[in-house]
Amino acid sequence: QVRLVESGGGLVQAGGSLRLSCAASGSIFSIATMGWYRQAPGKSRELVATITSGGSTNYETSVKGRFTISRDNAKNTMYLQMSSLKPEDTAVYYCNLQYYSSTAWGQGTQVTVSS
Repeated sequence: QVRLVESGGGLVQAGGSLRLSCAASGSIFSIATMGWYRQAPGKSRELVATITSGGSTNYETSVKGRFTISRDNAKNTMYLQMSSLKPEDTAVYYCNLQYYSSTAWGQGTQVTVSS
């Protein structure tokens, strides 16, 4: 059973930065595709970025050049470095693990960007 725990959310002014972390338990982290998703009030959950076990990354268009996803397999941890934050980045950010038919979600961490 995989457990994911996010941390690092908070309140930041527009233009600021935050780094989110996702700590994973279990033995499949290093071979799984990991991702960050977000859900703003009244909106559907959307993909922010993904990173494969080999380190290939993919980003949602609006965060390209501002957000960087990374992982440390030795620490079973994934990160999302967010810079040049905008009020429209305000959302609950969720960590996701995907390995074949297995998927797991964290509980989410709130990111609020004030204008």
